[in-house]
Amino acid sequence: MIASESAIPKHSEDFAVSMHNIVKKFPGVLANDNINLNIREGEIHALLGENGAGKTTLMNVLYGLYGPDSEESKIFIHGKEVAIKEPIDAMNNGIGMVHQHFMLVPIMSVTENIILGAEPTFQGMKLNLPLARKQIRKISKENGLDIDPDAIIENLPVGIQQRVEILKILYRKADILILDEPTAVLTPQEVTALFKSLRALKEEQGKTIIIITHKLKEPMALADRITVLRKGRVVGTVNRVDTSPEELAEMMIGRKLIKIQKKPISKSEPLLEIRNLVVENDRGQLAVKGVNLSVSGGEILGVAGVVGNGQSELAQAITGLRDVKSGEIILNGKNVSGFSTREIYDAGLAYIPEDRQKTGTIGKFTVAENLILGLHHHKRWFLKGILSKFYDRSSINSNAKNNIVNYDIRTPSVMTTMQSLSGGNQQKVVVARELSKEPFVVLAAQVTRGLDVGVIQYVHRRLVELRESGKAILLISSDLDEILSLSDRIAVIFEGEFVAFEDPTQTNERRLGLLMAGHTENGKTITGGSHNGN
Repeated sequence: MIASESAIPKHSEDFAVSMHNIVKKFPGVLANDNINLNIREGEIHALLGENGAGKTTLMNVLYGLYGPDSEESKIFIHGKEVAIKEPIDAMNNGIGMVHQHFMLVPIMSVTENIILGAEPTFQGMKLNLPLARKQIRKISKENGLDIDPDAIIENLPVGIQQRVEILKILYRKADILILDEPTAVLTPQEVTALFKSLRALKEEQGKTIIIITHKLKEPMALADRITVLRKGRVVGTVNRVDTSPEELAEMMIGRKLIKIQKKPISKSEPLLEIRNLVVENDRGQLAVKGVNLSVSGGEILGVAGVVGNGQSELAQAITGLRDVKSGEIILNGKNVSGFSTREIYDAGLAYIPEDRQKTGTIGKFTVAENLILGLHHHKRWFLKGILSKFYDRSSINSNAKNNIVNYDIRTPSVMTTMQSLSGGNQQKVVVARELSKEPFVVLAAQVTRGLDVGVIQYVHRRLVELRESGKAILLISSDLDEILSLSDRIAVIFEGEFVAFEDPTQTNERRLGLLMAGHTENGKTITGGSHNGN
């Protein structure tokens, strides 16, 4: 049952947080449109919505990273009106935030990261690291967040780094915790551990926790109540026990989702082959260690792995963005090892990179211009006759308008610069550009990262359509739901090697999660030995 926030009594002492008439504007976008939100003391509250719905913006207002744009906007903490103009004001009011992209210094220790900016000292002068370690051990033990205070951040897995971020705000005595997309890069086992820790913080420490997410599974597994935002407005607030993923999805996108149906696989000849491929990372260390892989036309091969196990280097080598130390890359029968990125694209590859800002778009270019990147040398974008050296802006803009409609790209104009769009809308531009090509092979790396459920379904449907038209799809993803639902085969990568090839109908999240972490179901540790992916 949906409850309107306006029906909930205002300024009540029962609320840890009350936000009233919150308005936040950006150029061409009304991100928060008179939002009212009430968070009860000691609850886990999920903020759910599509990308661009205003969730993170609203929490950034609460945390003091943004100021509201209306004099009517008010924030109450534990029933008392407060002025939060910057993060220090939020911290002083017991509010801490763990951002989607961790803000840790890789070469520093856990202790040094946690106390940064709030260092204990001897008599106000010399840094008191022994005291800091003692305090951190005490806080971690009390909150079930076991961690070595002396460990170096860059040596820790992502799940443990996230614990450091949580401990960092607990060290500052926060009793209201905001977590932005907390499971984005975690294995299933790490997600389970995180949820256990968050429940303990709520039940044993009385913490109030706000989860920002666009995933349906998280609030259904964890939250007490769920507030759904759509296009900058509150659609409603529901009790978890009174709702369902289907109802939440409909609230998020304003329509019911239709389940994607996959036809039985009909494989053709291999369109992408990787033979004994060896690739180094930026530090000259082996990142991809002699792997073999084959993807046929009419097949989606999913690559599952924890971020940082060679997936990025593999994708960059296939696309010509990183040199191949040895081995071969065969695209539609042609050895493209050593080819330039343009030559590989022209040979029939479409690429959706994991970093949309670094390698997927040009921030100062317009949406229309970004939608033809990689195709910008093709004759279709140029005027005819004596003006053939000049771009046909009408054709370029028409292409952009079609993609904006088809992929629900939320932009004020085709002439808006990419850097002015939200991250999710930037991702939609990349997906629209690459999937509208006529490729033989699609390499999709973290293709739906940051996208909402409606657009995720659209992208998935397009990938399945490409598969059924005979294209080969190599899908690299840390989202196991995505891997399991789309893949015809699953390759698990660990420390630069394929340690297993799984049938998605015969495996599950738990088994894949263990393999991704270098373990088998009987508790043994994987020691290497690349499997043949043909």
